[in-house]
Amino acid sequence: MVIGYAYLRSFLPWIVFAVVSTRGDWRYAALIALAVAAWALHDQLAAGRPWDALVIEASAALFLAAVGAFALAVPDSPLRPYAPALAVGWIALTAWGSLAAGRPFTLGIARQATASDLHETALFRRVNSVVTAVWATSFTLTAAAAALLLHEAPHAVLALLAVKAAGFTLPDSSPPGIPPPHGPATDSPALLKPTPAEGTSP
Repeated sequence: MVIGYAYLRSFLPWIVFAVVSTRGDWRYAALIALAVAAWALHDQLAAGRPWDALVIEASAALFLAAVGAFALAVPDSPLRPYAPALAVGWIALTAWGSLAAGRPFTLGIARQATASDLHETALFRRVNSVVTAVWATSFTLTAAAAALLLHEAPHAVLALLAVKAAGFTLPDSSPPGIPPPHGPATDSPALLKPTPAEGTSP
């Protein structure tokens, strides 16, 4: 699956924060990444995507705003070196939290590419629960690996980016039916296939 503009736009705030906070001041990293997150969120809302399809993007903006405020108040916090890992950990908490709340974050994404008569079925929700669990697990493992790397080699920016890239792309290469968190999969199974356009046959 090719990683396109939509994918980069969704995760650009996290990439910016990881790079800048590893090589520089985490206060500036949070503020710069927050500006990028606000732009990405506005861009997708302007394109007509509903809020329930933008859980990860909204979570990014919330996290970066909170971290920015904390970093300004406590710039020398012992948490500072682990900021990139905390960012991925926050995404993991977002994913697990959506499962605990009974609203898997992939539901809103999948609804953008499926027939409306599927949206309230038990199977549709069950599939999305599994999909969300896959991403939540990937985010959790990525956060743990990033924390370990930051402890052992805090300035290994390329290695850190490789770890994060793996966490955000390996599930994207999963079997059909597991859509990426930035948008619907194009190779989804019959349950999740897009509604046929008018004048065409299923």
